[in-house]
Amino acid sequence: MTRMNRPESEAASRTSSGTGNKIAKTQIVDHVAEQTSLNRKQAGEAVSAMLDCMISALREGRRVGLPGLGTLSVTQTAARTGVRPGTSQRIQIPAGKKVAFKVASTLKQQL
Repeated sequence: MTRMNRPESEAASRTSSGTGNKIAKTQIVDHVAEQTSLNRKQAGEAVSAMLDCMISALREGRRVGLPGLGTLSVTQTAARTGVRPGTSQRIQIPAGKKVAFKVASTLKQQL
């Protein structure tokens, strides 16, 4: 279904920021500012610093544990044969890396 042909109920379910059910970084910054004594600028810097630290650790191949949420880690993917959609042509997909997320058992129980 194209963007222009979305049913009204689907369009109405999206938030005004256009992100649907996704929470944006600005919303996290606002929440941190509300929950702490930091102003919005300081909260933004704190959130950015945390994300930079997590990304740096993942680039180094380290795991990132977030208590109560889960663990992010980098895993290797093996080279494999895939099929190009539409043409059914077999293609080689090279080995690579991906970020994996394992949900914490406490969060899993709460959902």
